[in-house]
Amino acid sequence: MLDARQLRYFIAVAEELHFARAADRLNVAQSAVSLQIKGLEDAFGARLVNRRKRAAVSLTEAGRLFLCEAVAAIRQVERAEQVGRLAARGEIGQIEVGYVTSAAMNRILPRLLREYRRSHPAVQLRLTTMETPRQLDALAEGRLDAALIRPRSSYAPGVAAHVIHREALCVALAADHPLARSQALHAADLGDEAFIVPQVGESSGFVRHLERLAAAGGFPVKIVHDVSDFVTALSMAAGGYGVVLGPESMRELGFSELLFRPLADFPEKVELAIAFRVAEPSASVRAFIDAAVALGRQRGLDAA
Repeated sequence: MLDARQLRYFIAVAEELHFARAADRLNVAQSAVSLQIKGLEDAFGARLVNRRKRAAVSLTEAGRLFLCEAVAAIRQVERAEQVGRLAARGEIGQIEVGYVTSAAMNRILPRLLREYRRSHPAVQLRLTTMETPRQLDALAEGRLDAALIRPRSSYAPGVAAHVIHREALCVALAADHPLARSQALHAADLGDEAFIVPQVGESSGFVRHLERLAAAGGFPVKIVHDVSDFVTALSMAAGGYGVVLGPESMRELGFSELLFRPLADFPEKVELAIAFRVAEPSASVRAFIDAAVALGRQRGLDAA
């Protein structure tokens, strides 16, 4: 089987048309060059060069044809070597990133993508939106490389997370809703309201914030619609089907039919975290995680 060294030796002889000059160019003994060329000829069962006095040579027809292929092969080898080096440094490749839909509302995701692209322009990102439990399963199974999630109290072995963003909760309601006249709401004000909640069945989702809000206001939770995401929830709220408890960044979705009111007596915040495999071998993935953690620190979080 051919190797890159044999190809490089042959190319040097073919371009120099002289064994001694080829040896000088390769910084090896002339005998080593002669041995490699003879090995190629023996392997092919054909003469590649015509030997002349004083080590001058000319290429045979087989040698000329082989030279074209040898040059192309070496270029491919060099390209592969370069790709390997870049990949080892995390400068190229592809990574799979999951995110909760609400992560796109607070501008953290676009900012993270912009920062990462600035330092790793050749790395391709594939983004997939999915709820936190599915992201964590995909991360543990290797189908995702990083995940923007709502943090949990515990994770599967080998998986960890850093909080990179915190924001206050607010209530979205239709502009003609009676409570819209108040500039701020109290928990008790919401006792008669019907709530539209994304992913009610998620064990640590926004429904848990709603349960604690209801406890603070002294009323039972009334969930009228369980929807898949905040866009759907806000669309229904704009139509008057209920109100939505969610992060302040909901207002960034641009629903002009809605008003967003802060909660004066419910200081609880919602968190966003970057989840990852602790023993992550990919340099490009580690760089993405580092960028997310650094972004959290820039925003005044300890990212722990």
